[in-house]
Amino acid sequence: MASHIVPLKMYFLIFVALLAMTALTIQVAFVNLGHLNIYVAMTIAVIKALLVVMFFMHLRYSSSLTKLFVAAGVLWFAILIALTTSDYFTRPWQTRPDGWVAIEESTPDPRHVTAH
Repeated sequence: MASHIVPLKMYFLIFVALLAMTALTIQVAFVNLGHLNIYVAMTIAVIKALLVVMFFMHLRYSSSLTKLFVAAGVLWFAILIALTTSDYFTRPWQTRPDGWVAIEESTPDPRHVTAH
């Protein structure tokens, strides 16, 4: 199987695109978008990662089997992230006889506790 020759110009264009998206990431970091900041930053990061994987790692010109294994790796990573975030978001909860409550609601405020 002959390898695909990528023109040097393509590498420079991808490099300039990565630099531009890095500058965009820095600019977005100084803009208050509220809860959208993480989504914008992650979208830019995913696009940059795709460019690196597709062109610098030559996935674009690889066989279907290689693409299948990359997709399986991404799926496994997504499963791990989903399990981790589900654990993280359920940590501030504890069980009580009257149902589930957040820890903040069940612990007393330290400013109102009197010393004996």
